[in-house]
Amino acid sequence: MKINLVSGSTKLVKVTLPGETTSQRLYSLDALRGFDMFWIMGADEIFRSIAGATKSPFWQTIADQLEHPAWNGFHFYDLIFPLFLFMAGVATPFSVGRELEKGKTQKECLMRVIKRGLVLVILGLVTNNGLQLPVMLPILCIVGVISLFNLSFKMVKPTLPAVGLGIALSVVLVWITSLIIGAGGESISVAGVRFGSVLGRIGLAYMFANIIYIYTKKQSTQIIWFCSFIIGYWLLLKFTAAPGFAPGDLTQPGNFASYIDRVVLPGKLYLGNHDPEGLMSTIPAISTGLLGILAGNYLKHSADSGSKKAGRFAITGVIFIAIALLWNLDFPINKNLWTSSFVMNVGGISLLLLSLFYFVIDVKGYKKWAFFFKVIGMNSILIYMSGHFIGWDHANNGFFQWLGQLLGNPYNAVAMAITYVGVKWAFLYFMYEKKVFLRV
Repeated sequence: MKINLVSGSTKLVKVTLPGETTSQRLYSLDALRGFDMFWIMGADEIFRSIAGATKSPFWQTIADQLEHPAWNGFHFYDLIFPLFLFMAGVATPFSVGRELEKGKTQKECLMRVIKRGLVLVILGLVTNNGLQLPVMLPILCIVGVISLFNLSFKMVKPTLPAVGLGIALSVVLVWITSLIIGAGGESISVAGVRFGSVLGRIGLAYMFANIIYIYTKKQSTQIIWFCSFIIGYWLLLKFTAAPGFAPGDLTQPGNFASYIDRVVLPGKLYLGNHDPEGLMSTIPAISTGLLGILAGNYLKHSADSGSKKAGRFAITGVIFIAIALLWNLDFPINKNLWTSSFVMNVGGISLLLLSLFYFVIDVKGYKKWAFFFKVIGMNSILIYMSGHFIGWDHANNGFFQWLGQLLGNPYNAVAMAITYVGVKWAFLYFMYEKKVFLRV
């Protein structure tokens, strides 16, 4: 069963799972991805409802960690998004790298990651806005861009002219689309459309990180790219600001990244004068993807023992967190701006979690406990998008409303939050047993 959006780029496919070995698929990576998604498929509400029912300071502290800070600062909930992007990078040497090893050309792999990245942008648009009329033209425009790139790569053999032709045709298509939208009146106005999205950020950061991976042979070059993005972004925001604000202003209205997004991004921004998934803050997010690629390269190619790999990840993670805390004194840890200190902080925590999951699951072989998370991780994008198309609250009430009524206040909310996650997991388990997964 397939859903082909663009030349087979996005598929709901029935597949046979590969063996759980480092050379093919990391069990720990699927489990960690599932652990990450677990928190946004309803687990956060479990802890909030426990805090509300018990009025306990302990549970309230945990619940507070499952909310984003207003601006600067860091809570556990800020980790979920960058951890997913980091893991997408870890998977790159096992996916794109394997394609290169099998003999596929750089051009073929380049086309693959461009299509994947732009399809994620489309899915982000759909997740944010639904399939309303004003969204369809931008989606069709992106589909056209992908098709033009595909056509130019087939028509022109050298990579550089092919890319140039694809860009030129794409610019013309975007221009024509903007004219249609501008002449269309309110019925197709994109003023109410939010273009920034979580999936769009993952798609663009994944795409550029993978392009760097495809065209750089040395890991030292990838490290240079990693450092260039976060240092360059730090300097950019340090010496610039929105008009009317002093250089280096990092407030929501005054920072340069938000100002550029206000000028460049069409439609609406999530917070009015700022979008946490804006264009400018995608630049340091590329480094988050690159860090995952560097970790995946080490996992796949190093001759070190599994224990040594896990240990090095843990040590590097601690060093990253220490650097982040020092950098925070000058460049605050801030998810909204995806600051460089934020990249180092979430990168360090991601490395620590990868170290733990890899050591326990793949090195020591304790896998059974992680099956719950693996079921989630194998269909992470599907469960992320599902809430916009499936009435999970309705399904949960249909099966378990009696349980909430039986328990009564205040613990009925806790029970219903747990069953809500259970209903979603049962759906994912059914898909897992049928070996049906949403692939992008």
